[in-house]
Amino acid sequence: MDNALILLTTAILFCAIVFCHKVIVMSSRRSRDKNPLLQLEVPPGSLGWPFIGETIEFISSAYSDRPETFMNKRRHIYGKVFKSHIFGSPTVVSTDAEVTKFILQSDAKTFVPSYPKSLTELMGKTSILLINGSLQRRIHGLIGSFFKSPQLKAQITRDMQKYVQQSMECWRDDRPILIQDEAKNIAFQVLVKALISLDPGKGMEFLKKEFQVFILGLMSLPINVPGSRLHRSLQAKKRMSKLVKNLIKSRRDKGRIVSTVAQDVVDVLINDPHEQFTDDLIADNVIDMMIPGEDSVPVLITLAVKYLSDCPAALQQLTEENMKLKRSKAKLGEQLSWNDYLTLSFTQDVITETLRMGNIIIGVMRKAMRDVEIKGYSIPKGWCVLAYFRSVHLDEANYEWPYQFYPWRWQHKEMMTSSNFTPFGGGQRLCPGLDLARLEASIFLHHLVTQFSWKAEDDTVVNFPTVRLKRRMPIWVERR
Repeated sequence: MDNALILLTTAILFCAIVFCHKVIVMSSRRSRDKNPLLQLEVPPGSLGWPFIGETIEFISSAYSDRPETFMNKRRHIYGKVFKSHIFGSPTVVSTDAEVTKFILQSDAKTFVPSYPKSLTELMGKTSILLINGSLQRRIHGLIGSFFKSPQLKAQITRDMQKYVQQSMECWRDDRPILIQDEAKNIAFQVLVKALISLDPGKGMEFLKKEFQVFILGLMSLPINVPGSRLHRSLQAKKRMSKLVKNLIKSRRDKGRIVSTVAQDVVDVLINDPHEQFTDDLIADNVIDMMIPGEDSVPVLITLAVKYLSDCPAALQQLTEENMKLKRSKAKLGEQLSWNDYLTLSFTQDVITETLRMGNIIIGVMRKAMRDVEIKGYSIPKGWCVLAYFRSVHLDEANYEWPYQFYPWRWQHKEMMTSSNFTPFGGGQRLCPGLDLARLEASIFLHHLVTQFSWKAEDDTVVNFPTVRLKRRMPIWVERR
């Protein structure tokens, strides 16, 4: 009797399971008929282990000399677009130039920024990195226009020349010069001046100190308790924000409004006639924009020095180009202008090749706001996408000898307009400071090669969590 009851119960359960399965299948089919995107499959790949996915392997590769090995391994199996599970989310990874272009050019109805929780907490809800829609476009447009303005480029050139010269006057031949440290000190001061018109002094030293604490938390564990790295970083940002807000309040009180020419980013945001930006929004974005002064621009300069040190032919041609410009301006009795630096064609080729090989920004992450079709695949709503620039820049299908520093490849200018080259991102979130980064690197390299010869010590590039030189790029200089 007991056995018969067990058999009957089992049969009922089996029938119930079959019935539920049929209902789910029929419901799924009806949904697919209504939404053609659901008929598509997500890209092939693996979601890895439960909860952790493939994050450990991704990070392990990221710390190696070839962080793209994680991508390459899966590309060979699944193709240039594949699924994975990293940083707690199912993710579609793109190492395909055309797919990456689509992601970058999509608006907020399709993709929105997606960053680790610690970074979003530190950036703040009103950061240009996180906001979307008309507000993001307005702030990006205002800052982008200011950064492209001739008056700011002239100011950046004067300040960069001044700080570079002050730094290099102290260089000696009996000790190594740490290029990464020198570049950071110079670039941070130049950028802060452009953001809030702060000159060197106690205020600048305070910002430098607090910013070092702040930036350490960008890729920390998302644990905000007293003593944690994230908590210390948040406290540092509060102290920096207080300084910036006091400056904003002072300007508002003095009526420094509707100036004919904005002196800095704070002026630009205070004076916008179409928006009344809050002090919190202005302070958040000003602090976030200090990151390139600590990270992107100094690393670009440092990597250029490393690659030139390893390529004597490129160093010789760059030196000759810059010496020729210096002699011609000296004969005319003129100072170099920002336009002079940017018209140094081979210097620009060196900077471009440094951006391609260095991959200071390895990629961007976005979150799908709807079901999206890309190249016959579906990206489900809520999934993340990782557009991985590094794989595109180092793909032998896009560049011959991709791991060789070869600036002469950029003499074919059409390459720079290709979707194969996205070192500053693209679309509505294209880095607004890209021209200034080139300008600052050009000025530093000009003064370096026209005043010094050098020998570089061995150093290696660390790629995670941010790109940097392990030993800060030590060189031994000799004055010309």
